Amino acid sequence: MGKVSSGKVHSGIPGRTFRNWAGNQRTTAAEVRTPRSAADVARAVLDGAAAGRRVRMAGSGHSFTGAALTDGLLLRPDGLTGVRAAGDTWVTAGAGTTVHDLNLELDRRGLALANMGDITAQTVSGAIQTGTHGSGRSSGGLADQVLSLEMVLASGEIVTVGADDTGEKRDLFDAARVGLGALGVLTAVTFRVEPAFLLHCVRRPMALTEILDSLDNLTDENDHLDFHWMPHTDVCLVKLGNRTARPASPPSAFRRWLDERFLENTLFGFACAVGARHPPAIPSINAIAARLLSESSHVDASHKVFATLREVRFLETEYAVPREHLGRALRELRDFIDRAGLRVSFPVEVRVAPPSDAWLSTAYGRATAYIACHVYWRSPDPGYFAGVEEIMTGLGGRPHWGKLHNQHSTYLGQVYPRLADFIALRERLDPDRLFMNDYLEGVLG
Repeated sequence: MGKVSSGKVHSGIPGRTFRNWAGNQRTTAAEVRTPRSAADVARAVLDGAAAGRRVRMAGSGHSFTGAALTDGLLLRPDGLTGVRAAGDTWVTAGAGTTVHDLNLELDRRGLALANMGDITAQTVSGAIQTGTHGSGRSSGGLADQVLSLEMVLASGEIVTVGADDTGEKRDLFDAARVGLGALGVLTAVTFRVEPAFLLHCVRRPMALTEILDSLDNLTDENDHLDFHWMPHTDVCLVKLGNRTARPASPPSAFRRWLDERFLENTLFGFACAVGARHPPAIPSINAIAARLLSESSHVDASHKVFATLREVRFLETEYAVPREHLGRALRELRDFIDRAGLRVSFPVEVRVAPPSDAWLSTAYGRATAYIACHVYWRSPDPGYFAGVEEIMTGLGGRPHWGKLHNQHSTYLGQVYPRLADFIALRERLDPDRLFMNDYLEGVLG
């Protein structure tokens, strides 16, 4: 996919109505506030409790689940933005700062995140609360780069917890990094950063069968591995990113426009629309797209290599499976698509991550592979996602908190060793369930 994000916040919040980017989640809140400080958030939390209204902080609307929804008091993140302070190895940003804006500020200071996801329109708080990740052999997702959190509890208390804490404060830090907004409202996040670096990005087509035979080598030999398999073909587009001391050699303006704007968005969007109207044509369309793939290479700032421009709307489910099961998962997925006679226009994306110690991280305690399946937003296919879930849960898969799934606390308690501890902590901090909503009632009970 492409390298540069638009950086736009795709929130759908006109007045009291919230709608997510994909258009599949919508709610109207009884009240909306835009706090500008932790004290403002604390006041809103206490007011919400007094009025009997549940309280949620929205992000930029990039979750496909109902994680951000509330019909009570909705807090908008727009007033909690910008870098508050920075040092050589850390930076503190307001919770509503987008990843795009954080990257620009870091780049201006000669700093960078070690790893990140490919959508930069997310707020930093929304990204870590739902477990957003990129792909890295040894560098984890955003939650693994967090040094401390400032947050408001259900009592209205403003607390700061961090990696250097012990006891109950350390438990809260490890739980709240991927906290789903269930433990409190984040108001600021401090990230570990490092000197800005360049990545050598190589993109090449490879056969899925070849990748399945060399997964361990591809993972072990590259800092960052990301590949997209085109269903109904044996072709994948593999993206390899490695740190380099070479001078920067970014794509030309024309090549960037051709790849990111025209091929991967305009033309791809047209192909998806045609496939939605004529599903039998999808295998042929995918075969043509696969033949258009070619090898390319460039060196650019890390955040530009990590980021992707995505203008074609879609719905998505994603599961994290133990890395050793990745080959089996992909084979079973390929066989399922063929056996069920499905027509899948969107590529299947695969990424990897090292173990995490954040309690509800999808990579908690194990080396992880991510398999993300998408459908064009105008042609949702519940049967496809249901089949994906059956395969992934059979391998102990953990669903991404911000992407579509049908799992509840009973199953999730089997695959998240610390889920019971998380729920117990939630009960102590928020016994009246001020921060709950329908989605959280399902996944937490």
